[in-house]
Amino acid sequence: MIKKILIALGIILILIQFIRPEKNESNDQTYDISTKYPMPEDVNQILKVSCNDCHTNKTRYPWYSNVQPVAWWLNDHVKDGKRHLNFSEFTKMPLAFQNHKLEETIDMVKKKEMPLSEYTYFGLHNEANLTDAQRKTIIDWAEAQMTYLKNTYPADSLKMPKRPVPPPSK
Repeated sequence: MIKKILIALGIILILIQFIRPEKNESNDQTYDISTKYPMPEDVNQILKVSCNDCHTNKTRYPWYSNVQPVAWWLNDHVKDGKRHLNFSEFTKMPLAFQNHKLEETIDMVKKKEMPLSEYTYFGLHNEANLTDAQRKTIIDWAEAQMTYLKNTYPADSLKMPKRPVPPPSK
């Protein structure tokens, strides 16, 4: 009985290798953050190594991304990362959103919530672990971009609109 179960599991594992998610490789730079905000080389390098795989339209895939079900997990991880922040589509968003995302970036980096620990588990992507100096570089850069926005645009254009409060349910 156990032999039949193992054979069935083996067949399933082989079959799922043919069901592949679409890869995140468009690399469209039209609305990239670097088209509006100055991107010093050190900041660009940190973002490239630690952030861009999950927060742009161009992911560098490791070898294990070709093995199912790992590829599905990675695909969901990248989609979720882009849903929260996509540097490739950053300037397409309203100024208030851009300002808010810069503020969130500062907060997440300060709290060491980014990059996510699961990105560096088991020694994978060790280069993505940020040093304190790299964290300061990203924070200083993002704060400078927020200062630029504050000095360039009216204050009300940088505030996120309040969401309407839904009526109480009866």
